[in-house]
Amino acid sequence: MKSSLHSASVSRTTGFTLVEMLLAMTLMSMLLALAYGGLRASTRATDRGQVILEESSRIRMAHQFVRKQLNQMIPLVFMESEDQEQRTVFTGSADKIRFVAPMPGYLGFGGPQVQELTFERGEEGLALVISHALLQGFEEEKLYERAPIVLLEGIDQAQFQFLALDEEGELSAWSSVWEDPAKLPLAVSLAIEFNQETYVRWPLLTASVRVDAEALRGVGGREGLRQSYSTTIRNMIRDRKRPK
Repeated sequence: MKSSLHSASVSRTTGFTLVEMLLAMTLMSMLLALAYGGLRASTRATDRGQVILEESSRIRMAHQFVRKQLNQMIPLVFMESEDQEQRTVFTGSADKIRFVAPMPGYLGFGGPQVQELTFERGEEGLALVISHALLQGFEEEKLYERAPIVLLEGIDQAQFQFLALDEEGELSAWSSVWEDPAKLPLAVSLAIEFNQETYVRWPLLTASVRVDAEALRGVGGREGLRQSYSTTIRNMIRDRKRPK
């Protein structure tokens, strides 16, 4: 009789009570919740870092591509009137430009190409796109035979601006309208704002055209003209990028 009572008391003292089990489960749940929260925070930080890298790469590549194409503009006629009195080497407005320049080999070959940079309305706002066609035998319809290449999406506002010479041969103010299609601008700028908060902003793009100033003016120049204009343009670009 005594031995059976002793064994029953031993079994009660070596087990776990219901309260102890509940406490253990509660502590375990808290530890798991903390571990899961840390894992989620780590995953979000990794995902955010990946998004920042992708956005930065996308904006940087588009910025470099547009700058390079603008730098390489050539004063070649891609359109002219029937009497050949009106020749077009560049057209520009706040939301569209058209010019002649070489294309990268992975996008086009066969010589200089007529290129059009414009903004098209899409589901996520405006998109910066480029269309191109060979200069040789160019017709406007050929620009749209293929779907345009999308460079950037999710744009809220954007504007091209142009730098030119006035009638006296002096540098004019920046304008969003290009009035002389027979000449190239001295420089082209592109400002872009996205329609949602992004981790990386579009740096103001201001690209000078790398051809002789005489070709830009359309008249005979004088010694040192190109160097003088190049220096002035660089100063204007520097001031334009300087924070206000």
